Amino acid sequence: MEQQGLEEGLVKRQFGHRARLALAPAQVAVLDAQAHAARTTWNLLHAWWLMLPKAKRTLAAADTVIRQGRAEIDWLGVLPAQSAQAVLKTYFRAWRNCWEGRAGAPEFKARFRTRMSIDIPQGRDLHVVRVHRRWGMVNIPKLGKVRFRWTRDLPVGKGADKSNRVTGARLVKDALGWHIAFRVQALAQAPAEHPGPEVGIDAGITIPLALSDGERAEHEPWLSKKEETRLLSFEQRAARRKGHRKKGERTSRRLHRTYDQIARIRATAKRRREDWQHKTTTALAETYGTVVVEALPITNMTKSAKGTVEQPGKNIAQKAGLNRSILGEAWGRTVELLAYKVAHRGGVLAEVPAPGTSQECSRCHTVTPGSRRNQAEFVCNNPACGWEGNADHNAARTVLHRYRTGHALVPAAGRAVVRRAGHGVKPATAR
Repeated sequence: MEQQGLEEGLVKRQFGHRARLALAPAQVAVLDAQAHAARTTWNLLHAWWLMLPKAKRTLAAADTVIRQGRAEIDWLGVLPAQSAQAVLKTYFRAWRNCWEGRAGAPEFKARFRTRMSIDIPQGRDLHVVRVHRRWGMVNIPKLGKVRFRWTRDLPVGKGADKSNRVTGARLVKDALGWHIAFRVQALAQAPAEHPGPEVGIDAGITIPLALSDGERAEHEPWLSKKEETRLLSFEQRAARRKGHRKKGERTSRRLHRTYDQIARIRATAKRRREDWQHKTTTALAETYGTVVVEALPITNMTKSAKGTVEQPGKNIAQKAGLNRSILGEAWGRTVELLAYKVAHRGGVLAEVPAPGTSQECSRCHTVTPGSRRNQAEFVCNNPACGWEGNADHNAARTVLHRYRTGHALVPAAGRAVVRRAGHGVKPATAR
């Protein structure tokens, strides 16, 4: 997100930086209690909202209810006042997004299916300092000073001013522990037009990213063979323990512990994937001035093949494995990273229609049956052409050709994703 700066040629940029916190067990317990209090505050606020008539649903009334609840309920009071106010603002923003058609209606947050998080809206409360090369120190309200891994320079101390400063943070817990995501506002030079060349990108599974100039971006499996074996073992153990549980019986601590072990391994794979995506997209944004990708309907591509009772699907297990592979590559996340990184460097990111890029010849631009012999080989069956080459490289060249011939869609960097509310939601009557 960018806003025009006060000085000519400068813009204000807001970005985030996530770092791992080094917490003692007692500190983890404090943050867990605050996160549960934040989730409960949301749920109580949602129940209050649905109960009252729309004429009494005001921000001031909601603020009064939250203050009264924190004063009367001890375990709600563990949440800092500023964090409680952030929950209130987020809840009202969620309804506004619903009314304007950008999202569905807010819902209750379940205990085990909701990410635990705490918002610290005021950057001045953090008092971020750098201890030495690898560690920094941050002050968390009602917890005190906590160390975090210093992996990126932050505008703190003498390097901070009104234009370059930490404006707030959010504490987030995943399977690997608690992390802090800083919100940083920085004043930077407006990017000039990127002089780099144009490139088309074809996303795949065997070759994650194939480029039209013949290059490719590949990665090792997200998990090692040993880690995959451990994951399979934990999944089988969870299935056995779940089979012994009677209907309506609470999940045992052993099964919860097994679920946590599974989640930690999957979180490790996710962090490795995100690290590769960040490094790869940064290299692409710095090298190329125009990046063209396919507008892939990932939701439709990963639908289940089970079918219905009347018309059961075929090759269900194979389709499920393909869906896992597609989702494991996170193509949509790659495009999101490319969008802002290319824009920050003065480049252009565009999307073109995806249908037929794998079957169309990149030289004669005709589609002839059987031209794609297998996953890797493409031989054009057009007698006047006969081009041969790698199938993914051919698709990337076709993607770039469609952009050059005026088939580009709305530029991905400026695309607004709209998700309509469900059929059961009536925003006009909910106000």
